[in-house]
Amino acid sequence: MQYGAAAAEQAWYMPAAAMVVAAAAETAAERVERLASESAVVVFSVSSCCMCHAVKRLFCGMGVHPAVHELDLDPRGRDLERALARLVGAGGGAAAAVPVVFIGGKLVGAMDRVMAAHINGSLVPLLKEAGALWL
Repeated sequence: MQYGAAAAEQAWYMPAAAMVVAAAAETAAERVERLASESAVVVFSVSSCCMCHAVKRLFCGMGVHPAVHELDLDPRGRDLERALARLVGAGGGAAAAVPVVFIGGKLVGAMDRVMAAHINGSLVPLLKEAGALWL
């Protein structure tokens, strides 16, 4: 993963001073919590990850449009990824840490938990409760 180069390309829209202030103001765990609470469905992803692509397609196929945070395009992506790995209990590195899904500001988990919720029928009620789906 190319965190530095990709992040530098994507950071053109944010003044450097604002990035430094934002970075100093909150820890990675606080940032994850803040980002997770800003939308009904939030996916933390890596743009080259096939499982991340699959979970995003699952939601889009259901008519849900999640807020997606591509960690490899974020200047602090590695820190966020470590914080997410701690949340989901993944000790195996990047591959085990993403995708991570939050619905209604609450941690659902990684791909295995999302797919289990989809298969057992509990995903749609979660999405409805969060206001992401109106069926």
